[in-house]
Amino acid sequence: MSSRGVRISGLLALVVAAALVAWYLSRPKPVQVTLAEVKVGAVLATVANTRAGTVDACDRARLAPPMGGQIARLPFKEGNKVQQGDILLELWNLDQRAQVSQAEREAVASRSRTREACATASVAAKNATRIRQLRTQNLVSEGETERAVGDADARAAGCDATRDQEKVSQARIDVAKAELERTILRAPFAGVVAEINGEVGEFVTPSPVGVPTPPTVDLVDGSCLYISAPIDEVDAPAVKAGQRASISLDAFPNQRFPGFVRRVAPYVLDTEKQARTVEVEAEIENPEKYNLLPGYSADVEVILENRENVLRIPSQALLEGKRVLVLNPGTGILESKTIEKGVANWEYTEVRSGLKAGELVVTSVDREGVADGVAAVRE
Repeated sequence: MSSRGVRISGLLALVVAAALVAWYLSRPKPVQVTLAEVKVGAVLATVANTRAGTVDACDRARLAPPMGGQIARLPFKEGNKVQQGDILLELWNLDQRAQVSQAEREAVASRSRTREACATASVAAKNATRIRQLRTQNLVSEGETERAVGDADARAAGCDATRDQEKVSQARIDVAKAELERTILRAPFAGVVAEINGEVGEFVTPSPVGVPTPPTVDLVDGSCLYISAPIDEVDAPAVKAGQRASISLDAFPNQRFPGFVRRVAPYVLDTEKQARTVEVEAEIENPEKYNLLPGYSADVEVILENRENVLRIPSQALLEGKRVLVLNPGTGILESKTIEKGVANWEYTEVRSGLKAGELVVTSVDREGVADGVAAVRE
């Protein structure tokens, strides 16, 4: 080959090499994606609430004394556990206690008068019986006999009257004790004192009718907690009391709590005309294990069906049209595949056909540049 041909060949080689370098430098960089392996596992068919629910205590009482007065005693502090019947608050009540004591003493005196009157009646009855016997023998006059019998009847009536008065005295004790009890606030159930609005020496007054005021004592039973949450009216017919539920709380983002549906409201809430819902209550099992508090926001997933040992993918990998993007490990290219899906929830979707175990599906489908036919690398 002539020197001119050699030069031309060299120039062509340089041009090709430069073109290859330019293509290599200008080619699109592979998109970084997160991947999940198609595996066999369990998938739960669930329905969830449409808006955040709220954790409530099965028993919660915002208490206030039925009458006004000065606080004399607060045996417990906020956070203390109490038993049913424990005194939570006591108003100044020396006058009511004195009335109880007076009524009890009057009852003692009434019982003494009853014994006296009835003993006298017994003597009069015996005397009347003896006079009647003497009358049969004509040893006493008719008038004397009538006086003895009349006196016995009168004494017997007096005995009955004092017995009735004794009952009245006992009723007065009950009235005085009831009035005293109005100054004492007792725990209607076992629980924890969540809040106390008042101090010893301060005056409290009952809430006026129709005017809500802060409770003097807020008592919560934390051993039973439930979530009240709205379910879309379309999903509501499938939800039944007793079904298992999975509960999540914003305060515990990485934890789910087992529970069950305890009630489904028998009516539809139509506050929002375009989003009608049915209120569902789900109870948390053994809430005392988790140190949960009423008032937390929560979400409820009601478990309708449990599918074991099925092919599944993360639900976030599913695109519109029941499509997924699969990374071809040989070419590094993303390929779109259509699947037939079965039951699904927010976490997993059952795959009935269209994928095989071990394939890698893209879960970062919202990332810029992720599309069918694009080169990709695992993040």
